[in-house]
Amino acid sequence: MPAPVSNSKLTFGLFEVDLESGELWKAGFRIKLQSQPFKVLTALLERPGQIVTREDLQLRLWGRDTVVDFDHSLGTAINKIREALGDSADSPRYIETLAKRGYRFIAPVTFSEPPSRPPTRDNPSAATISEVAPAEIVASPKYIAPESTTAAPESVLPHRTSSPSAGVIVLLALFFIAALLASYLIGYDRASTPPPHIVQLTHSGHLAPGVDSMESLAAAVTDGVHLFAGTIDNGRDGIAAVALADGSVTPLGVPDEVAGPALGDISPDGARLLLRDHLSPESEQPLWAVPTIGGSALRIGNVLAHDATWMPNNGGILYANGNNLYLSVISSGTPQLYATLPGRAFWLRWSPNGKLLRFTILDPLTHTTSLWQLSASDRKPHQLLPNFSQPASECCGVWTADGRSFIFQSSRGGNSDLWRLSGDSTSDPVRLTNGPLQFRSPVAARSGNRIFFLGVDARSDLQRLDASGNLVPEKGFLSSAVRVDYSRDGQWVAWTDPTGLLWRARSNGDEKLQLTPDSLDVFLSRWAPDGKHLALMAREPGKAWQIYLVGSEGDNLQPLLRESRNAADPSWAPDGKSLVFGRVNDYMGKENAARTLHILHLNNNQIEEVPGSNNLFSPRWSPDGRWIAALTLDQRQVRLFDVASHTWTTLPVPSGADPVWSSDSRFLYLHASLDPAQPIDRVSIPDGKVTELVRLADSRENDAVDFVFGGLTQHNEPLIRARVFTGNFFSMDLH
Repeated sequence: MPAPVSNSKLTFGLFEVDLESGELWKAGFRIKLQSQPFKVLTALLERPGQIVTREDLQLRLWGRDTVVDFDHSLGTAINKIREALGDSADSPRYIETLAKRGYRFIAPVTFSEPPSRPPTRDNPSAATISEVAPAEIVASPKYIAPESTTAAPESVLPHRTSSPSAGVIVLLALFFIAALLASYLIGYDRASTPPPHIVQLTHSGHLAPGVDSMESLAAAVTDGVHLFAGTIDNGRDGIAAVALADGSVTPLGVPDEVAGPALGDISPDGARLLLRDHLSPESEQPLWAVPTIGGSALRIGNVLAHDATWMPNNGGILYANGNNLYLSVISSGTPQLYATLPGRAFWLRWSPNGKLLRFTILDPLTHTTSLWQLSASDRKPHQLLPNFSQPASECCGVWTADGRSFIFQSSRGGNSDLWRLSGDSTSDPVRLTNGPLQFRSPVAARSGNRIFFLGVDARSDLQRLDASGNLVPEKGFLSSAVRVDYSRDGQWVAWTDPTGLLWRARSNGDEKLQLTPDSLDVFLSRWAPDGKHLALMAREPGKAWQIYLVGSEGDNLQPLLRESRNAADPSWAPDGKSLVFGRVNDYMGKENAARTLHILHLNNNQIEEVPGSNNLFSPRWSPDGRWIAALTLDQRQVRLFDVASHTWTTLPVPSGADPVWSSDSRFLYLHASLDPAQPIDRVSIPDGKVTELVRLADSRENDAVDFVFGGLTQHNEPLIRARVFTGNFFSMDLH
């Protein structure tokens, strides 16, 4: 094995390895890795792209004379490295296993000194990540582009002498070039061009990545000097200007009228931004024009829209409402129907010549995204790439300045990457990125072939609000849980993880078991009163949310409803014989059908509507059976249903999300997610007395960008998921 590299720090993706101190860092956070796995990682990083044999690793780590269970020790070390990196043996992004031979580090590695951690605003571009190859290319420092074989012929060919003959020299040269080409084709899977060069622009990590399935596509735009994008910090939405020159991030002053600004587009002259308020769960919101330098907002008539764009040459504003596009000219005031679409359109982008409009349609039932286009001449929509991925996940495309390329994002295997279409072609897209980040939200430069985009690496930590009102990390097996539910006797706990899998274990972590298959995306679960099974809100890829039942041993997984619409939030009656459930609000899928609450009787599969529950969702049945709590679709009211008298009352809270009952039914806990302070409230039932337990926006826990109320412990302590989005801008030059 070679001697350790002289550079003390190496970087790959969001990770930095300090060889001198023996530390592994990820986006500024230290990752715990024991000494032996760290040594294995160091050995692999010293030879990126090359096979490091098992014998080399044994000699390097244990020497010739040490007697150990080598196979077990090495396998354990590799597993711990993969766990720390979030890697997988089946679909590796960092460490590839070569059966009976060894291991190979397959991600690009950069040797950096001085260290880039932590990045500062004074030097935001200090960390430049190395090339990211297309899907077919395995990154390696030994990569040689084909054209390099002819760039400097004297460096690869022998100097001419009286012997051998010129013919022999030519044959040798041809043989050498053929050997290089063959090696290149074999080792790099038919790659024909060098990988595009990617440079990191920002390091704040607070750029909002959006959630496609919840009608939150995180648009970004540029005026040629700055990038403008949404930010989120302690649950507060904002807009920021990112300087292209140095990556500095400056909050943009947005008027109070736009409480939760969501970015739509920038005017052709680069002077104004189109914003709408996305704080409310209501799908259609007022449109505002705001100067790119900040300042007062101009309301666009009486327009209500879920997305919008400027027409070419400042010819008005094209906005989407429902399944239609409307044209609004600020001076005239009366919108005109422009086109009717097969769904709700987002991310509207005109080609540079103004002849083609491409956009994304989000299906509220299948939660899929697809690319569409219409011509300005006939205004008839046509789908692009209808069979490119299953289920469809293409969205958010932009044209390059010359109109010769169209860049869009698509997800496969849970990973979001950027793809390129040439000109107005609709076939044979070329992949531009292949992780390890989630690449999204492309923006084209106003000139040339440069594009910008978000690279996202999200993580979350579960916090527990203790009796003293302090948020403390939830250690152990629940540390990465999203939504948590304890059984009535407190002996068992079930939780969903960030990938949508459902797990259960004893309350001390023993007997941990995955209850659902990898193909099922679980939003939440609820224990039956007898603790023998759970009701789930879950969905299969490309399908609507449904109610499922699963046994506590992972057996008998079955859907309870046979519907082609979203069903959500199952909650048990105290006898375990019935479930109350609802639908989803606009934020999770705009539906035209009525949204009410229903009770499903499990013994005969009969369904009855809860009286007076029109436009309510997210029901929660109290453990004693006396009450059903629910939210209005806009989440601005929390309603309480008396099961005996069939009457509704409104609780005195300004907003609510994710309601949870205390085990004794005396209190209802809520997250006031529409309040900028992000409080967790406890409401006494039935008198309605409200106690504010904590203001999450003031907690500054782990530099969180936002929070999700994840449930209660068996001791009625609130659990809060603090999400940390490492969302940063990158740039790429298209060749």
